[in-house]
Amino acid sequence: MGSPSRTARSARELRGSAVSTRIAFLGTPAAAVPSLEALVRAGHSVSLVVSRPDRRRGRGSGISPSPVKEAALRLGLVVTDRLEDVVDVGVDLGVVVAYGRIIPAAVLHRVPMVNLHFSLLPRWRGAAPVERAILAGDRTTGVCLMTVEEGLDTGPVHARVEVPIGPEETAEELRERLAGLGADVLVQGLKGVLTRGPGALPEPEPQTGETTYAAKITPGERELHWEDPAERLDRVVRIGGARSTFRGRRLRVLRAVPIDGGGPARAEPGTLMGTSVTAGTGALELLQVQPEGSRPMTAADWLRGARPVEGERLGG
Repeated sequence: MGSPSRTARSARELRGSAVSTRIAFLGTPAAAVPSLEALVRAGHSVSLVVSRPDRRRGRGSGISPSPVKEAALRLGLVVTDRLEDVVDVGVDLGVVVAYGRIIPAAVLHRVPMVNLHFSLLPRWRGAAPVERAILAGDRTTGVCLMTVEEGLDTGPVHARVEVPIGPEETAEELRERLAGLGADVLVQGLKGVLTRGPGALPEPEPQTGETTYAAKITPGERELHWEDPAERLDRVVRIGGARSTFRGRRLRVLRAVPIDGGGPARAEPGTLMGTSVTAGTGALELLQVQPEGSRPMTAADWLRGARPVEGERLGG
């Protein structure tokens, strides 16, 4: 750990390559992989890929590389988990896509960087823009290609594309869609850079509008509070990891749809009424759940096994 995965190509050899613009790609999760693949397909010289260190990525699993590192090795690219290596290889431009770490000023002073961000900046600067957009009930979101500055997602924007958020779209589905869209935006934005250098980026514009911040989602924000309106509960389910309890044991809610009750709940919030659960207003129709210690299943299958009595509640 700590050294490039392909040591045969040294920093000196990378500096001596004949390409016009050398790029370092910084990314970690699966959402960044389409951008890396698109840059390579478009003919960009990706001299170095920087990703977060290998770690345990699932219960009971061993240490494994990030999705970006796996993709980089498959593409035959040099990979490191040391951000400082960006300076050592002498690249002309850094491209950041969901890297997961603030770029230090000392690095930015040596290597100009652009960042592909999954929101319409300045709305939802920060770590969880996709989940925050869904939780807030935003009707649209998008991607921005921006200059990386020392502040948190404060740089001017080179390119921006806006898209609607589907009423039933989950955070996972939306992130996957934005990842594909973002790869196209990135390639278009860097088209001139391919032959004319970093100065050929589209003219940036300063961010305008109300600034909001997308802090990481806390475990408590994934709890289903049945006193909330059904629409709010549905948003919590759509960001992933929503949970409640039944008879003192955890129950994850994987898929659900809100039902408009047209007024106050007809029973105590959290009351099971078939596959629906009453909320502060309306109800939440359960589609797929995962009881503690069991596999995901349809709500109907779960109810057949659980056999709740009349008036029994979730979360009580």
